[in-house]
Amino acid sequence: MVRTVVELIAAKRDGKTLEEAEIARLLRDFSAGDVADYQMAAFLMAVFFRGLSDAETVALTEAMLHSGSVLDLGGVPGVKVDKHSTGGVGDKVSICLAPLVAACGVPVPMVSGRGLGHTGGTLDKLEAIPGFRTDLPVTDFARIVGEIGTCMIGQTKEIAPADKRIYALRDVTATVESIPLIVASILSKKLAEGIDGLVLDVKVGKGAFMKSEENARALADKLVRVGTRAGKKVVAVLTRMDAPLGRAVGNANETREALEVLHGRGPADLVECTLVLGAEMLVLGGKATSVEDGTAKLRAAIADGSAVRVMEKMVAAQGGDASVVADPAKLAVASELIEVKAPRSGFVLGIDALAIGLTGVAMGAGRTRADQAVDPAVGIEIDRKPGEAVNSGDVVARIFVRDRAAGEKLTERVAGAFEYGDAAPPSAPLVVGRITA
Repeated sequence: MVRTVVELIAAKRDGKTLEEAEIARLLRDFSAGDVADYQMAAFLMAVFFRGLSDAETVALTEAMLHSGSVLDLGGVPGVKVDKHSTGGVGDKVSICLAPLVAACGVPVPMVSGRGLGHTGGTLDKLEAIPGFRTDLPVTDFARIVGEIGTCMIGQTKEIAPADKRIYALRDVTATVESIPLIVASILSKKLAEGIDGLVLDVKVGKGAFMKSEENARALADKLVRVGTRAGKKVVAVLTRMDAPLGRAVGNANETREALEVLHGRGPADLVECTLVLGAEMLVLGGKATSVEDGTAKLRAAIADGSAVRVMEKMVAAQGGDASVVADPAKLAVASELIEVKAPRSGFVLGIDALAIGLTGVAMGAGRTRADQAVDPAVGIEIDRKPGEAVNSGDVVARIFVRDRAAGEKLTERVAGAFEYGDAAPPSAPLVVGRITA
């Protein structure tokens, strides 16, 4: 007997298991307009409280995936691997990671998002490169991945359209924080890229979506289990996001910092995060026998310039000014510079990533609504990281703004994000954990 949508809602409300075909039909009818928004909202709330088994989550993921098109990258040789981050402040890893991994022989088709709230978006950062296009047709996307090894575009309307509608409902019904719904949302979009493997960077800490290690680990576990059951090679790495990653926050300045990594420069934590995730991608892609072997290959691709060359080709293929890859300093930042100084001598104990991210939004580097534009030139540069010594009056951060008066109002917010002490804090490892199937 076929259960009605009301009966499916009631079944999940009562903690019962739904069949794969029932979940597929529910999503199909919702996409067709035969299930009302208020009914889907009720179903989402039932899932929020009762959860979904791995089998149910796979069914939901695949139903959302097949609500749109799946990119056909069958003509691209090799094991195609992507990376997804759950988001943080200063997280510009994708920009240096994709060309670096591609330079080592693993194709990286990457469909990225825009910033929303305190977390930045890869598309906004890439578009700080003059002329760079992220709205390419999927045919061009597949061609560039095949020719160059990587391409980075935004989500098209053909990719998991049901996810977009469901996320809009979750956003206004207090059901965003459901782990199975998060998993289905992430994986439906990523699997639509036509990838074979996925490395997940699950952030944990003050500036992350998951504040506690327990919740981050639960999300990572579910992502790996469900992705594996969906037939993909999946690894998750838990990384710390208490302070901003790297020293740059903003769009042009984050892109500049990511390009510096490809030249063998860049902050130690950003380089480490890039190498850790990249090594996992090379192992999944069959181009490294171990994480250690993968790390060595990535370092070699930086040293011999091949990573820079791939980035130059990708930027040119996507309409951008490739000269900024060779000279990242060409990326313009706002002309008004305001210095934030240490109020005392000692050590920086911590930097509140959430506070820095929200300040970036306030100055125009991010957005609070999806339809808002961002200013690529504004941002924050961190001059002192946690564990580093300071003297009273030392510059700990610099704010780049277009309007000095407006920028002065943000100085206290940036200053308040820094915590000081008399002794250096114990060093905390960037990588918190690693989860495999």
